[in-house]
Amino acid sequence: MAAPGWLTPRRRSATARSVLAGEASAEAARKTALTGLEGPDEAGTDLADAELLEAPEAVEGPSEPAFPVAGDDLAAAFFDLDNTVMQGAAIFHFGRGLYKREFFRRRELARFAWQQAWFRLAGVEDPEHMQDARDSALSIVKGHRVSELMAIGEEIYDEYMAERIWPGTRALAQAHLDAGQKVWLVTAAPVETATIIARRLGLTGALGTVAESVDGVYTGRLVGEPLHGPAKAEAVRALAAAEGLELERCAAYSDSHNDIPMLSLVGHPYAINPDTKLRKHARINDWRLRDYRTGRKAVKVGVPAAAGVGAIAGGAAAAIALHRRRK
Repeated sequence: MAAPGWLTPRRRSATARSVLAGEASAEAARKTALTGLEGPDEAGTDLADAELLEAPEAVEGPSEPAFPVAGDDLAAAFFDLDNTVMQGAAIFHFGRGLYKREFFRRRELARFAWQQAWFRLAGVEDPEHMQDARDSALSIVKGHRVSELMAIGEEIYDEYMAERIWPGTRALAQAHLDAGQKVWLVTAAPVETATIIARRLGLTGALGTVAESVDGVYTGRLVGEPLHGPAKAEAVRALAAAEGLELERCAAYSDSHNDIPMLSLVGHPYAINPDTKLRKHARINDWRLRDYRTGRKAVKVGVPAAAGVGAIAGGAAAAIALHRRRK
């Protein structure tokens, strides 16, 4: 039996919608950028100890001189969020929180549970499927105030996300901050959700998918397209231009081969907890590689080895949010 179309990865080049999404995300990121943030690591891990969690065999690739370079204000770091900074996908955790708050009906759970479980175990990120999913998610937030979803996002971070931050990746981000560089999250998750996570981690800000709003109320439409694949690269390119950064001096971190366009933009690409395709690409191109997962099986299936039933259940709940029937 042939796999459903949404399970078949497709290549796509940067389009006008990718550029629009990237520029809109960069503009939103600069407006909400958080500068001069200091304080304890809110993920609950002492950063000095975080470095010790990286096993010697977790680091692959060529050695590198002291990096990041302290005082290099023409450099910045760009971190993918899902399975790079945080175990699992932010949109799934957000959907789980919305389900808890009865944004959609429980009877829809079974309809999507099997699909979400397969999606997580296969580790597939198909752009067209993800766009359809986010279109459905937009139908849920349509008519809600941005401030309402931001307040809920704060609660959901505490409930589902804070304990899922990878200490090793968090330490990498802190190294850039300590060097005086800005650190940005880059994710297909809503920019509001990504901004909350960035603020909680003491990062500079976030590039994320921009949902249109008028007078503080969501319209149910996107600006451009989801910030995925080529759109992420366009967002980084636009932000770097606006911030006066030199991409050759910047670093980028991701777990997914879908982010190769973004990783290829910078002079210091890192594969973090990589899927199989990214691991292969990183080795061929001598990119640095770090894996903070506890089992090699995670490399094959593209999810944390400790995801387990709970993560699948949470993802299934989120899938409901993403695929809710349009009225």
